[in-house]
Amino acid sequence: MANATLFAAGAIFALLAVPSPSSGQALDKLQLHKVRAVTAEYRGNKAIHLTQTPDAQGEDTLAIVTGPELQDGSLEVDLAGAPAPGAFGDARGFIGVAFRVQPNAAKFELLYLRPTNGRADDQLRRNHATQYISFPDWPWQRTRKETPGLYESYTDLEPGVWTKVRIVLAGAKARLYVRGAEQPCLIVNDLKLPPLKGAIGLWTGPGTDGYFANLRVTPQE
Repeated sequence: MANATLFAAGAIFALLAVPSPSSGQALDKLQLHKVRAVTAEYRGNKAIHLTQTPDAQGEDTLAIVTGPELQDGSLEVDLAGAPAPGAFGDARGFIGVAFRVQPNAAKFELLYLRPTNGRADDQLRRNHATQYISFPDWPWQRTRKETPGLYESYTDLEPGVWTKVRIVLAGAKARLYVRGAEQPCLIVNDLKLPPLKGAIGLWTGPGTDGYFANLRVTPQE
């Protein structure tokens, strides 16, 4: 897994650079919203390590990446999430990517993973391995209650393991691909927000140790 550097080649932008664990270059590209971020070495890769701050109560906990905004196109990132030491019992290692993030994280779309669900013995938990939400009006509680099963799916996951995620956006549609699969594991045909340009955000949920590397964004030409 190659380390990313900041560059533009055609329409491809590599936005997350971690030249060395002691460098602040990568952190300078992040606007932190209810999260802490440090550079770290994790499982052979230089990465950004994110954890929520104590005042984080909801899902609007982001490290917003400064750089080109995205409306339609695709993004890829390597991520690894696991329950943090001492996390509450229902912690799942929640980790994902927000897109079309509006100023001050007031609104955004989010696709995320629950890594401990991927190989659970409980089939219902496995069915909740991936999740789409739209902040602030469509949290996971509402989608699960009003449209059970529509915005969640199964995919094979392991907590704390580097996992490649790819998201493809086109208007009101989003496709989530995991681990280089040719087919999406989750299809969303009715994104709740208007298809506007917005920032990309690295997201971790409650009780999560989250790591991110190699974020690349390809706007639609």
